[in-house]
Parts: sequence; C-alpha cells; structure tokens
Amino acid sequence: MDGTRIDRWLWAARFFRTRSQAKAAVEGGHIRLNGARTKPAKEVKPGDTLTIRRGFAEYTVGVTDVADRRGNAQAAALLYEETRESVAKRETEATGRRLERMGLTSSGARPTKKDRRRLRDLQDATTLHDE
Repeated sequence: MDGTRIDRWLWAARFFRTRSQAKAAVEGGHIRLNGARTKPAKEVKPGDTLTIRRGFAEYTVGVTDVADRRGNAQAAALLYEETRESVAKRETEATGRRLERMGLTSSGARPTKKDRRRLRDLQDATTLHDE
C-alpha cells in the first residue's frame, strides 16, 4: 500500500475516535501535512510529517506506516513516531497550565512573600502526594 487518505490514517492511528471527527479536524485546519494545510482526501505516505492540534496539545509526528483499518493500540503506535521536541513542548505546556490552575504564575520579577508561601504550600502538597 503506497498511501491512504489523511482522515482514515488519523482515525486508524487513534488520534480521533471517529473518521468524521478526523475529517472535521482536517477541514478546520487543525492538521498540517508537511507544514501546509490540507484536505481530508489528501494521501499520507511514510516519511510525511504531520502536525496535529487537539485542544491544548500539539503533536508533531512522522508517519512510519500507513493503514486503512483501525487496529488495536499497539498496532496504531507503529504507524507514527512523535518527535522529541514535540513531547518536551507538550510536557512543558502542561506543567505551565497546571501551575496556572493552582494560582502560580511567573511574573519574571522576584517572588513576593505571598508567592513564596504558595510555592512552599505547593511543594508540601507534592511531597505528601509522592509519599
């Protein structure tokens, strides 16, 4: 098999639950093939690079294999390889969002007494959680 439709591949690789969700994401511009916006019928081949935006997360993956059918999770994981930069960026952004939800934001200035108390409380909460 040389290539398959991008919406089918996204569904088979388990980035989306249904093919219609994958198609809507491609049409909405959330999927980029080799850096360019694409259409759902465009063929994806091994060696292509996809940028997939789902909510806050953005994945940059290299296509290693193509599939028309949806298999189990182990088979889906063999269809792509996520770049190291993508993984690091997602983890950094997730940590930032988690800290923002806790009320901790970095102003770039020296922390105030209130900020230091919040940091200490956060450290105490994480050490209790880890034990």
